[in-house]
Amino acid sequence: MKLYSYWRSTAAYRVRIALNIKQLNYEVIPVHLVKEGGEQLKEEYKSLNPQGLVPTFITNEGEVITQSLAIIEYLEEIFPEYSLYPKNPVTKAQVKAMTLSIACDIHPLNNLRVLKYLKAEQWQQEQVDKWYAHWINQGFGAIEKQLNKQAGLYCFGDKATVADIALVAQVYNANRFSVPLEQYPLIKKVNSLCLSQKAFIDAIPENQLDCDL
Repeated sequence: MKLYSYWRSTAAYRVRIALNIKQLNYEVIPVHLVKEGGEQLKEEYKSLNPQGLVPTFITNEGEVITQSLAIIEYLEEIFPEYSLYPKNPVTKAQVKAMTLSIACDIHPLNNLRVLKYLKAEQWQQEQVDKWYAHWINQGFGAIEKQLNKQAGLYCFGDKATVADIALVAQVYNANRFSVPLEQYPLIKKVNSLCLSQKAFIDAIPENQLDCDL
């Protein structure tokens, strides 16, 4: 299995965590999103992923899957051990809902191509930072309220799910842009617990071979 990844990509970060939790061996193929205008925009890569985004996942059979949540669902189907979803249908739907609220409502408004577009439109850095913080706070405010209704160590119960994966990756992004998170103690608690575990630690952006800090 191969994962086309960028060390600081939030979406690729999600997939790395999922692969690690499931204890799967995979090869990382770095795709630098900034160098030379972005390697993801070159035709060689876009022949695999026409969107020009990361991650892109190659199965053992050579099939191509894009979009982080689609990749994670594939992994869940093929490698059901260390499941990332609860068995209870209602709880499973709630886990998916929280995951989608992060991956589809928060993250797209704050990803690299959106921030680059704002700067290209002559937004000042202060304006970009305000934009970023607004959408983080709107999304995290709702998630904090949801977590307050749950009983357990993680987002849902006492086992990490795909919701925790999505949350950890998004918290990393928020910290990177210096968004204060003191008003979200439950989010911080879940994040700290996850980051004490090897599967999450090994997936941290700074621990990737292509980290260029």
